[in-house]
Amino acid sequence: MKRRNFIKKTGIAGAGLSLAPGLISSSAINHNYMNENIPVAVATWNFQNATKMAGSMLESGATALDAVEKGVMVEEANLRNTTVGNGGAPDRDGNVTLDACIMSPDGNAGAVVYLKEIEHPVSVARKVMEETPHVMLAGEGALQFAIQQGFKRKSLLTEQSEKDWKNWLEHKKYQPIINIENHDTIGMLCMDKYGDIAAACTTSGLSYKMNGRVGDSALVGAGLFLDNEVGGAVGTGMGEAIMKSVGSFLIVELMRLGKSPQEACKEAVMRTVRQDPRYKKFQVAYVAMNKKGEIGSYCIHKGFSYAKFHKGESSNNESESYLKE
Repeated sequence: MKRRNFIKKTGIAGAGLSLAPGLISSSAINHNYMNENIPVAVATWNFQNATKMAGSMLESGATALDAVEKGVMVEEANLRNTTVGNGGAPDRDGNVTLDACIMSPDGNAGAVVYLKEIEHPVSVARKVMEETPHVMLAGEGALQFAIQQGFKRKSLLTEQSEKDWKNWLEHKKYQPIINIENHDTIGMLCMDKYGDIAAACTTSGLSYKMNGRVGDSALVGAGLFLDNEVGGAVGTGMGEAIMKSVGSFLIVELMRLGKSPQEACKEAVMRTVRQDPRYKKFQVAYVAMNKKGEIGSYCIHKGFSYAKFHKGESSNNESESYLKE
């Protein structure tokens, strides 16, 4: 009887196991494989090397969180990019200070601001998210934490950046240049084959900013925001304007209410246009993605674009703008 019961039970269990793969497979097909839009990586500006890194990882099965971190790290290490990471333009006192934030699909987040001498602030931000009870660390505390986590200190002021800074000191004039803004933040969104979204944003901020200035890039809700049930958004341009409108959070909430990524990005930009009479003097731009993998973008001034990597193809995509000239 015991043996018969055992066979009976294992037979039932086996039947259950045989059904489970079919159920899982069906769910996976409906949720992932039938969605032709994913996996996908998008980033502010024409940072195609970054989206190619992230997108290739996604296509190889990496999680959105791993892909978005590695993707923006490409630009943090790019010495030719004087607006992000190593080689970033300094503040008015000659300090290269970095801001970064990362968000995971479960809504967790980590950030660092005014971080010196660490090439990859986004990775420190991830450590803040995963190894501490906090969301943000700043200045000397962020540097101390990074060192404790094994990051190596290095000078981030390159010979060219120092030369440019000294030239700037001769006249000490700060004037934002449309679509340059003296900075080009990289904000990135990744959706993996499971439909999970992660986001990251990293920058050295405004060139020749006041010592201690922190922009929108490391602020959850401003430079980036996501809700894995809805979608995500990242911003770039004049950080102060993005901070005042909490633009990325606004976009996600608008998508929650049924707007497309394109419609939501446009409304976020128009909030700034309506509220700030100086809007013609600076750029604000957003890129958003919903859970379907649909992408939208909108900006104030013509000239902003976003990079995309999908199905092995890399592209630079011009954004719609409020001002056409």
